[in-house]
Amino acid sequence: MTTARAGIAFVHGTQLTRFFAPCPRGLEGVLEAELQSLGAPSATKTEGGVGFSAPWSTMYWINLKSHIASRILWEVGHSAYKTEQDVYHAASALAWPEWFTPEQTIKVKVSARRCPLPSLDFLTLRIKDAICDRFVAGRHKRPSVDTERPNIKVDAFLDQNTVTFYLDTSGEPLFKRGHRMGPVEAPLKENLAAGILRLAGWTPRDVLLDPMCGSGTIPLEAAIMARQIAPGISRRFAFERLLVHDAARWDRQREAARAEQVAAVPSAIYASDRDPAMVKIAQRTFQGAGVANDIQLKQRDILDLDAPSTQGIMVINPPYGVRLSRPDELESFYPKLGDWLKQRFAGWRAYMLTGDARVPKLIGLTPSKRIPLFNGALECRLYEFVIVQGGARRRLAPPVKI
Repeated sequence: MTTARAGIAFVHGTQLTRFFAPCPRGLEGVLEAELQSLGAPSATKTEGGVGFSAPWSTMYWINLKSHIASRILWEVGHSAYKTEQDVYHAASALAWPEWFTPEQTIKVKVSARRCPLPSLDFLTLRIKDAICDRFVAGRHKRPSVDTERPNIKVDAFLDQNTVTFYLDTSGEPLFKRGHRMGPVEAPLKENLAAGILRLAGWTPRDVLLDPMCGSGTIPLEAAIMARQIAPGISRRFAFERLLVHDAARWDRQREAARAEQVAAVPSAIYASDRDPAMVKIAQRTFQGAGVANDIQLKQRDILDLDAPSTQGIMVINPPYGVRLSRPDELESFYPKLGDWLKQRFAGWRAYMLTGDARVPKLIGLTPSKRIPLFNGALECRLYEFVIVQGGARRRLAPPVKI
């Protein structure tokens, strides 16, 4: 039996609607806490994301304010299945014409875990057929498919026994804040950067240093957090194209988010990189986001930097030896990095995201935390190093696995 979330009256009322928020793997707990703070108290984490129930208006707020979610998916149907034809019937039973028009283009994406059916491509085709057949039956016109820039994105997820259908309310991924100044080699996604700051326990009253800032993603996210700028304030969303969209309510929420912004960052944010081209990109990005005055940016090699204060939090996303540097180069760099931390940053906490498992041994410091994270498909660890005077291994806490 298919359960549908349908109708303008339903989504505009106070009744709870079911959503799912994907995120980078390893950030599910951080996202769960964020969603609860944004008005979704029943958020429940699962692998790769967090499900939650909330009023329709809360979905607007989360799209606008979430630093961690990759997108927000509206659950519109859920059904048991055994065959491809069952999936087709489940999709055709849903009220697609109540949510968008046949003049809008669509794209169907299917993902699965332990699905017994042999072909996800065939399932994608059957779901698309079901949607179009529903429109032909009721409107005598079918929507067209656009795999590049569709107006409406339909997601379907199948486990062993059930299929769940979603409409994407975000459109472009939420980590696309609209600040990036062109493509950058091996960029760190904005929501992963925000998640690292949360895992590091950074607050706007802490001094922050990113000494290998690249295009500036980590300091930019910190400045946006500190200024309480809604990450999605400058972009558009897919829910604005749905028939159930409440434009007046959305305008009020966007203005409320603007009113929450504060004028300045409470503490100092420092960023540097040795590559002058990257520093220029970072500077333009900070200016475009309106936070250039909040970040002290300079061109400098990491090993030439001194601590800007007696204590603070450092976040480093160095080359991994997978895409950006040769392993032999990193073998000589990491011991120097460890010495630099011990000699100049006593009293600081340093956090390093890397896919290089040799880092703890090469850097000469014992990590107090090892947090598994994924940068895209690349499995990494976020290491915490508590830098004490002298930096001796025996004076650091034993490693804790999280």
